[in-house]
Formats: sequence, structure tokens, C-alpha cells
Amino acid sequence: MQGTKDEKFGAGRALHRKQVAALRATLVVPGELPEYAKQGIFAIPATYDVWVRLSNGGFNRAPDRVPDIRGFSLKVLGVSGRAALGGEAVSQDFALINHERFSSATSDDFTDIVTTGALTPGKILLRLLKKPRMLSQLKTVQGALKEPFTGFATQDFFSAAPIAFGPYAVRVKLAAASNEVNENASDDWAADIYQRLENGPLSYDFQVQFFTDEQHTPIEDASVNWDAPYLTVGRLSIPRQHADAAFDEEIESAKFDPWNALVDHRPLGEVMRARKVAYFASQQHRSAK
Repeated sequence: MQGTKDEKFGAGRALHRKQVAALRATLVVPGELPEYAKQGIFAIPATYDVWVRLSNGGFNRAPDRVPDIRGFSLKVLGVSGRAALGGEAVSQDFALINHERFSSATSDDFTDIVTTGALTPGKILLRLLKKPRMLSQLKTVQGALKEPFTGFATQDFFSAAPIAFGPYAVRVKLAAASNEVNENASDDWAADIYQRLENGPLSYDFQVQFFTDEQHTPIEDASVNWDAPYLTVGRLSIPRQHADAAFDEEIESAKFDPWNALVDHRPLGEVMRARKVAYFASQQHRSAK
């Protein structure tokens, strides 16, 4: 699918192909966290430089008004420690979307949905005739796409799948920076975010939601909302800035991968294990740096 879309749009990611904005930010870790929350990059008070990639989630470079999943990816720089893939970590990445859970419980289901969505209407019908169970999954995805999205400053973003947090497991949330909605934001998501940054910085609470038990916070089923409170463990601040073409290109060619991680924040669950393989293949295909 990535190769087919490359022929139309040029080299790019399989999903989240359209980059909306590339931003510089900082992540501030406070000193007053409870002891159990002092894990990984949150173990001591610190300030990290961060790269931010905002994106539309689809495999096409569609207009911003087209319903889509939206991505808010972070690359936390200056970390140190053992990496989840071996050796020393060079960054701690977080790949977030504007939905608290995935539409599919497993990677097989997710792959079926994504590849079906890339087909022509006639071929979609044939696929559904062969796999009728997919109809309910497609309806779930369509329902998610219909949920209103107001902009990258005014929506919450989530990891939707768990990661390690030292000896614990968590899901991540980035709480919206503003409740002041721009009714015209969907015309151009980038224009909305940069116009806001002309007026001042944007600050988001970085929160985690701890595993309690398999009934309320399942590790292996990515389609379930976790039933647990959130704890704020950091503050992501995006300072005033303008679009930078050179930085845009650097971010577009970079890897944003949940497996670019410290062992203390390694991805957990079947969907995350599948992402390790899929992300690597996509990165190799586009020669990502």
C-alpha cells in the first residue's frame, strides 16, 4: 500500500503521510511527583528538548477537511539509558492520536481495516463478502472518523496502547492546550496552530493512566478504553515560532516510532509488538533517518 501511494504522492509514510506542522517544544518534568511515578525520563526533575510532528493519519495527502485520525508525535531528545531495541537510547518517542483507543483489538484486525480502506468501492465490497465480520469493524472506524476534531491545540491526544513505566504499565494522554475553538481551523490545521503560536506559547499536560487489572485496563486488547484516573507527570510547552521549511523537511524525514524508547518506556501488548515490525519496514522503504 505504501508503494502504491508513493507512486501518486511521492515517498512517504504508509499512514500519517500528510505532515501538518513541525514544531520545537520542551517537556518539563516537575519535582513533586509521587514516588511510584518517578520512572524513566520522569525519574528526576528535568527539561528536555522535543521535536513535534502533527499529521493527518490517512494514507493519502487529502485536504484537511476530510475526516481522518490525527497524529501528535513527540521525539524527546537528550535522554540516556538502555534502549528498548538494544544499545543506548537516542530519543524517547511517543506516537499519539486523537482517540483514546484503537478501532481494532489486534494487529490482524487493524491490518484488514487499513488495507480494505485503501481499496476501490468494488474491491471493498468483494472483501466484505469474503470477510463479513469486517462490516462491524468498518462501522466502528467510520464512527470514529465522524467524531468532530477541532484542532491540534484544542483536542486531547492518546497513546491508545500501553507502554512500560518502569515496573508499571501506562497509557499516555496529552491534555489539550486550549478550550478556545477556531471554527475555521479545519480549512488549514497548520494555519490554526501557527496563528495561535503568534499570540503566545501552547502548553499541554502530559499525563499517564496506570494499569490496575486486566478487566479495567487490559494490556492485549487495544480496542478497550482504560478505566483508570490520569496523573499529570510533565508539561509539554510549544514556544512562539513560525513555520521553518528546513525544519519541516528534517521532521518529515525523521523516524517517530514508539520503539525508539528507553527500556523503562518500552511498548507493551500485541498491537505494539506488531508496530515494531511495520514501522521498521515503512522506515526502510522511505529511507528514514
